[in-house]
Amino acid sequence: MDSNQPFSAPFSRRDFLRASAITAAGVAAGQMVPASAYAYADGVDTIKIGLIGCGGRGTGAAKDAVVGSEGVEIIAMGDLFPDRLRRSRENLAKQPELAGKLKVTDATAYTGFDAYQKVINTPGVNLVILATPPAFRPIHLDAAVRAGKHVFMEKPVAVDPVGIRSVIASSDLATSKGLAIVAGTQRRHDPKYIETMRRIHDGAIGDIVGGQVYWNQGGLWRAERTAAMSDMEWQIRNWLYFTWASGDHIVEQHVHNIDVANWAMNAHPVKAVGVGGRQVRTDPGYGHIFDHFSVELEYPNGTRILSVCKQQDGTAPFIGERFVGTKGTSNGADTIRAAESWRYRSDEPVNPYVQEHTNLVASIRAGKPLNEGRRMAESVLTAIMAREAAYTGQEITWEQMVASNLDLVPKNFAFGPLPVAPVPLPGVTKLDRPPFGHAHTTTSQAQTR
Repeated sequence: MDSNQPFSAPFSRRDFLRASAITAAGVAAGQMVPASAYAYADGVDTIKIGLIGCGGRGTGAAKDAVVGSEGVEIIAMGDLFPDRLRRSRENLAKQPELAGKLKVTDATAYTGFDAYQKVINTPGVNLVILATPPAFRPIHLDAAVRAGKHVFMEKPVAVDPVGIRSVIASSDLATSKGLAIVAGTQRRHDPKYIETMRRIHDGAIGDIVGGQVYWNQGGLWRAERTAAMSDMEWQIRNWLYFTWASGDHIVEQHVHNIDVANWAMNAHPVKAVGVGGRQVRTDPGYGHIFDHFSVELEYPNGTRILSVCKQQDGTAPFIGERFVGTKGTSNGADTIRAAESWRYRSDEPVNPYVQEHTNLVASIRAGKPLNEGRRMAESVLTAIMAREAAYTGQEITWEQMVASNLDLVPKNFAFGPLPVAPVPLPGVTKLDRPPFGHAHTTTSQAQTR
């Protein structure tokens, strides 16, 4: 198929509903693949990476991709900000494992809102890593797949239902083109999670009747605003704290645990109801997001999973999952407590952050590309549904989310004014609220979605 061929038809809500319950078909993440597997097979001599988004996570992902497989190089990098691009290049250049494999030149190092297009179009790039703030993920994924590139994309993959539909359309297009898409949900590539889930699905704890998933921790970094920063620059540099950019921390971070709940249940929830708020991080420097959520997710069989997350300094931390079945319990990660209890043990520890890249590269070389796009979109939409239940104070259903035209991302990107949306108020904020934070600019440098 021509790599520039457009979609044959728009992806409809009916298509989404039909596809939403399907986990990523053919994903072989459950099979640990050594770094040397499939080396130089299927005509793919060298995997040449283009990195889009050069913050800490993007820099780490690029390194993990190179050390996870033979014959992998980084040949292009791009970021909106020159200072972040420079720091990332310097950091990667210091890594002894990357000696001879970091081949980015000044000519293949790009900045600006269009840097992603330049990375994708760099001759030789056949795999791109998408690690910008999540708001940009659907835009960049669409461009990469249309250009015929394999993709590793960090979670979350969107911040609103409109973005989710775009990601699913791109995932379908990737399937038709034989392209791989792996998402940054490393638990899906962790052998202890994989084996524990296999046992749960085989009935080790019976039918799941309840559970809890948690990501409770202290605060994270914050970018201070300077007098020279426009609204847009400050919000992108401080992206964690704006729903349009990050999705709020229940989507940006807690989606890991929510994805594990969907994995254990082999389904997505049908509705959500919950609470949340902003009690500790009330300074405007923390944007407008919440600092805690507690949401009940109800699955098709009536099972309820409690989802709890917070980012509050000085509070008790806990990150993990727990599932209760008719015959026992499990933490989902490495332990079964039942009539026949079990705990995962291995003398060969696996770094799942590296393994997800190893599996991606191996699938490309084997001619059996993994495509986790739909499954990841479903888990992210679950997290968005949970967020909206807390934001609005209402019960939110899956059907409402699928049908929703909630669109939070600015239509145009350029440095300039960008109003900050009000802090959500349960009972006042509406799911069908009008778009907020949309930039109003005629700058010729602006990039349009």
